[in-house]
Amino acid sequence: MPSPQYADQTVIHAIAQPRLAIEAVQPIIESGRFASKCLCGREFPVTAVIFSDGHEQLAADLLWRANGEATWQRTPMQALGNDRWSATLRIDQQGRGEFAIEAWLDVYASFRQELVKKLGAGVPVELELQEGAQLVRRIAAQAPDELRGELAALIERMEASQSQAEREAVLIDPSVNELMRRAEYRPHLLRTPNYPLDVERSLAEFASWYELFPRSLGDEQRHGSFADVHVRIPEIAWMGFDVLYFPPIHPIGRSHRKGPNNSLKAGPDDPGSPYAIGSEEGGHEAVHPQLGSLEDFRQLVRVAREHGLEVALDFAVQCSPDHPWLEQHPGWFSWRPDGSIRHAENPPKKYEDIVNVEFYAEAAMPDLWLALRDVVLGWVEQGVTLFRVDNPHTKPMPFWEWLIADVRERHPEVIFLSEAFTRPAMMARLGKLGFSQSYTYFTWRNTKAELQSYLTELNQAPWRDCYRPNFFVNTPDINPYFLQRSGRPGFLIRAVLATMGSGLWGMYSGFELCEAEPVPGKEEYFDSEKYQLRPRDYQTPGNINVEITRLNQIRRENPALQTHLGFQAYTAWNDNILYFGKRTADLSNFILVAVSLDPHHAQEAHFELPLWELGLPDDADLQGEDLMNGHRWTWHGKVQWMRIEPWHLPFGIWRIQTAR
Repeated sequence: MPSPQYADQTVIHAIAQPRLAIEAVQPIIESGRFASKCLCGREFPVTAVIFSDGHEQLAADLLWRANGEATWQRTPMQALGNDRWSATLRIDQQGRGEFAIEAWLDVYASFRQELVKKLGAGVPVELELQEGAQLVRRIAAQAPDELRGELAALIERMEASQSQAEREAVLIDPSVNELMRRAEYRPHLLRTPNYPLDVERSLAEFASWYELFPRSLGDEQRHGSFADVHVRIPEIAWMGFDVLYFPPIHPIGRSHRKGPNNSLKAGPDDPGSPYAIGSEEGGHEAVHPQLGSLEDFRQLVRVAREHGLEVALDFAVQCSPDHPWLEQHPGWFSWRPDGSIRHAENPPKKYEDIVNVEFYAEAAMPDLWLALRDVVLGWVEQGVTLFRVDNPHTKPMPFWEWLIADVRERHPEVIFLSEAFTRPAMMARLGKLGFSQSYTYFTWRNTKAELQSYLTELNQAPWRDCYRPNFFVNTPDINPYFLQRSGRPGFLIRAVLATMGSGLWGMYSGFELCEAEPVPGKEEYFDSEKYQLRPRDYQTPGNINVEITRLNQIRRENPALQTHLGFQAYTAWNDNILYFGKRTADLSNFILVAVSLDPHHAQEAHFELPLWELGLPDDADLQGEDLMNGHRWTWHGKVQWMRIEPWHLPFGIWRIQTAR
């Protein structure tokens, strides 16, 4: 048998345990190991399951504070029934912070509830009134100083009551109940851990990206420059893009420079791959001299901002063999036994023009980490507010968690986009580490089943809490097979899927011209712009500039389309037609999208209007508006019919409202 002393200790421990439970707090990521994502000025709902033994009333608060602040802001939580509680934050400052939940026995609310029941049942309550007065005095004795005046007035009001009815009225007065809550009497208080929260600006969830190689804005003989980009900026802004994204703009090495179509031999005038960063002209902190100067770049950023565009820059943690760091910091790299540098490779592919840094080399810790952080900070000083990070899944996770937190502590407006086409767990983990957005598997989701499943998955935990998908329709690295064989209708299909499916989408220049000539048998562009200049006529007949402009305008006008959340697949009886809805939580903005996935043939289907979502019977009327052409009509009943002709427009976008 345990000793009496041991028994005394265990009972004391048991007495000290909380009588309340706070469970299933959402949204938190891995029990609070990583910060939940939130948008500045946008509602951030928090829910939890809160309960206790017995029948006493409970109360709970949602607490919030920014990093570095001592004072917590409080929002009362509301009981939803069945032990579920909720509250909503609306935070108006960017940066890291934390939230928590406190819950306690609401002694006065419990007393008041019991008193009201007994009064309703006609039970004598004289003793209860005495107990209530004692409770008020006990709560008042420990209340904050700023409430002493109100509480003294309440006690005076109780003592001045001439009849039992007056005393009853005082004690059940809702304003008295609220005053008791504010008096902070919180027996059996239980508090959760502090959960981290990352508050970002809306561009982290709603943006349209346009990728452009400045060097291709010259002509066949002339290397383009930052000044040439000025001509394109009004056109890109007119099309409705928010972000102008450049691949690396740094000096390009000459050692093992690649020629056209990734050939191993480059001619004297071949520009090389911009991802082979670094030459005698400088490294990651410098600009390629043929593009212009740093001042030219700053001027470009200013002009872009005047047109409502922010500039994003590629952050590629790799070097040309000519990068100054190899001479200045040889200990940051991996050298082979024969003294040669280890080049990058992904067998059977070899990248002879690139060498990788060694993050955990003795000489690299912490100098390399700090140098890379300073590269990012240096470009922020030049006006860059977004970074597309090349292959972050091949670099250490602790590095990204540290770098992003460090940069955003100084500049909370900065946004990081992860270019990680890799395993799902790693893609999600990068979001948890701090990346605001990520490239996705959308590029390879083409069938109705694939698209429905993927869009649904992104709306469910854990993805919805840690991962914001950016639906790029193409990239300089990826010429999707679907686009290679689908013609102009195929480009419109992918454009509408991206723009309607997520609040974030992007396209690489040439998409609007329906460029798709591949390297035979590969998802790569023939005459890839990564290895040569590609001047274009952006008004080439057959372009989809007008359609892209309208899609971006529709996104701006409809809040339901400004996030990947709110997706719901609906029934259309044709496997070639993807039919879904996007709606705000209050259903005030409700969009239906029907996309034919067949770029070559007309497709027809009966489909269901989601009348049940609007609380309407199956025979109700519903107003529709075609957002591509402004046509309006009234539907009658749940089952309707559609025909989509890809040579006309391979999709329909309809805003619906209840008929008046």
